[in-house]
Amino acid sequence: MNFDSLHRVSLRRTLIVVLLAGVMVGSLIQVWLTWHTAKLAVNAAFDRSLFGAIKAIDANVSTESGGLAVELPYVLFEFFELTASGHVFYRVATLDGLVEIGNPDLPLPTEVLRDRHPYFATVEYAGAEVRIGTYVRPLANPVGGSRDRRLVIQVAEPFASRDQFSRQFIINAVAQDAVLAALAAGAVAAAVAWSLRPLRQLRQEVRSRAPSDLSPVDISRVPGDVLPLVEAMNQHIYRYRELLEGQRRFVDDASHQLRTPLSTLLTQVAFAQRAPDIESMRGALVALREQLKHAVRQTNQMLALARADTLEIATQRIDLDVLARDVTKRWWTQARSKKIDLGYEASSLPAEIQGHYSLIEEALSNLIDNALKYTPRAGRVTVKLFSSANSVVLSVSDSGPGMLAEELSHATERFFRASNSQGTGSGLGLAIVNSIVQRHQGSFELLREPNEGGLMARMEFPCVAPHAGVQ
Repeated sequence: MNFDSLHRVSLRRTLIVVLLAGVMVGSLIQVWLTWHTAKLAVNAAFDRSLFGAIKAIDANVSTESGGLAVELPYVLFEFFELTASGHVFYRVATLDGLVEIGNPDLPLPTEVLRDRHPYFATVEYAGAEVRIGTYVRPLANPVGGSRDRRLVIQVAEPFASRDQFSRQFIINAVAQDAVLAALAAGAVAAAVAWSLRPLRQLRQEVRSRAPSDLSPVDISRVPGDVLPLVEAMNQHIYRYRELLEGQRRFVDDASHQLRTPLSTLLTQVAFAQRAPDIESMRGALVALREQLKHAVRQTNQMLALARADTLEIATQRIDLDVLARDVTKRWWTQARSKKIDLGYEASSLPAEIQGHYSLIEEALSNLIDNALKYTPRAGRVTVKLFSSANSVVLSVSDSGPGMLAEELSHATERFFRASNSQGTGSGLGLAIVNSIVQRHQGSFELLREPNEGGLMARMEFPCVAPHAGVQ
């Protein structure tokens, strides 16, 4: 069986089939219960009538003469035979059968008979199926030479009238159940159609949208059961819109930031072509080389930012102490060239996070690069790791000129450069760090370094428990 094809069946059709199947099963059970209950009710009603005839005979039994005499209520018997649609049989006798009146061969019940308790049974008698009622009561004195002091009264009626009445009663009851089942089936179909109407409206709304319409779906009229699905759709729309915005922003940034360097390169090439001597040409080529290095760095920074925004993160367990120590060592050569004291302070507690190793490495490298770039010679740059029960903090502080307090909140914006910055930076380094930290559900902030007077860049990540496994 192909289960995938079952999932593609219409929800409306599935609901109707399942609910109608339930209605049909319930209707069949109801018909059986109606038939069974009706049969019991009809038998109980006819048996009460049969017992009434027995009590009427019992009221007319006389033993005053020493024998057994019965004055039959013929009007009652004629009426009883009329309702029974046939001949009615009776028997009045002592329990031992020595004295009896009526039909002597009416069979007695097989169980032990108790006094003043009616018994009913269906048997074959006189070539037909009959219903026999039996009643036993004590006698004050023996009669007719019999020593038995218990009197048996029996009345039997044909089963035909009972069958006819039962059949008609059951047919009427089943017909009513069938009508109710049909009404229930119609109500189920109408209820399913009405309940799924919001889904049809939702489908129509989504299908009628323009390809460029990325606004969220209105959830004001969405049923509660479907609300999680629509909210998930809206979340997907938000993510897709953010992805498109990131791509559009990258294209805009690239066209804006690369236009000037490319124009400058073109101008420098033209100047080199017009150089009157080899020395002038060599100077123009040196300037061209520096401009190319700046353009390459800016392009790499933009690509790194786009990668940080859109890269699918496959996380792993990372020991930040090992990562920070390795990254810091790579920058020692550059720090020594500027006579900058680049140091690392480890945490006394475990500092493990769940994240993407290369992205965290790139974020820390950007912070150290910025710190070395803006820290004067013989300055100080410190990479510090601190961990607590819930988070891990990795910071880079320097003794450089820092940044104006009112500019700190704008430092993570794309292409923002502080008013006191020097050189030809792209203004993307801190934006890259901020994007990477946010992708790891962390926080990034810039502060004035309290001791050195420069800048402190602080990345905070949620830590993982010591027993957590690799994802």
